[in-house]
Amino acid sequence: MRFRAAVLRAYDAPFTMEEVVLRTEPAVGEILVEIAGTGMCRTDLAVRHSAGRSPVPAVLGHEGAGVVVRTGGGTRIGVGDHVVLSFDSCGHCPTCRGAAPAYCDSFASLNLFAGRREEPARLTDASGDALAPRWFGQSSFAEYALVSARNAVRVDPALPLELLGPLGCGCLTGAGAVLNTFGAGPGDTLVVLGAGAVGLTAVMAATAAGAPTVAVDRHPERLAAAERFGAIPLPATSPGLPGRIRRLTDGGARYALDTTASPPLINQALHALRPTGTLGLVARLPGPLTLEPGTLDRGRSVRHICEGDAVPALLIPRLIGLWRAGRFPFDQLIRTYPLSGINEAERDCDAGRAVKPVLLPDRASR
Repeated sequence: MRFRAAVLRAYDAPFTMEEVVLRTEPAVGEILVEIAGTGMCRTDLAVRHSAGRSPVPAVLGHEGAGVVVRTGGGTRIGVGDHVVLSFDSCGHCPTCRGAAPAYCDSFASLNLFAGRREEPARLTDASGDALAPRWFGQSSFAEYALVSARNAVRVDPALPLELLGPLGCGCLTGAGAVLNTFGAGPGDTLVVLGAGAVGLTAVMAATAAGAPTVAVDRHPERLAAAERFGAIPLPATSPGLPGRIRRLTDGGARYALDTTASPPLINQALHALRPTGTLGLVARLPGPLTLEPGTLDRGRSVRHICEGDAVPALLIPRLIGLWRAGRFPFDQLIRTYPLSGINEAERDCDAGRAVKPVLLPDRASR
């Protein structure tokens, strides 16, 4: 099967639109999805700085949504179903069986490093050379994606399918940290560091849960967005930042979520927590994290959060329900581009002109 995809051929090269070849039919438990739209996530762009750990040339993309056009059987998802795609997991390791698929024993191999190495090449370019597929089980910067039905969530066909892809990762991560990891509710207080897509969806979830939130960022337009979604905005350059957060949260935040990977901000957030407060990290730190004296005093803790501690089949419908009720307006973060405009989308993402780019396959132009 031949179709168009955006291929990253080198870590410092632009994406190129190419014809690619899918050389396998869906196996049992797999589905072929015609992509309606796919979000661009910072994790996709981080491949450029992976020091060779994520192989290229590759088809990236891991916030896809689309319509099932073929199945290999062995699944309740059928042809014609509308689905949102999320991260892959094995389904049988202890953490998967314990309803924690984001911590699957095979998470790295299934999602970050082009799938199981013993598998034959699924995608090739027009010349027959292998491409690294299965990025987060999807490789959805393309017109079609072959995925495990396990990481597909069926949704109402009346919904705007082309906009739903970010629910599979970015929104899942931010909202899941608040609703799952923290279990935040009325009376809890939260500080969110970084008002990008993950941070702003965390703000939305906290507002929906009734948890007062302070949003910290260095960009005025991002702070304005956070305020619009219910948070108290606070510039990251504010003098005495921990003290200001404590005053705004009645003595200290119960929870903090860092999306910046900035050690100075992480330390300030820990100082701003109340006793027994928890800081969650969702961004990979580029180097060592040195904690200042006193940051973990009085029962404070810090932990890493992967994919919002989510079971996608549970959280994605919950977020859609909140969106339909007007309480999770994630669609207001989206700016759409044709898939062929992927390099413009990346530039706008890097420059902060787009919070959440969503790429739409431009079949109509062919």
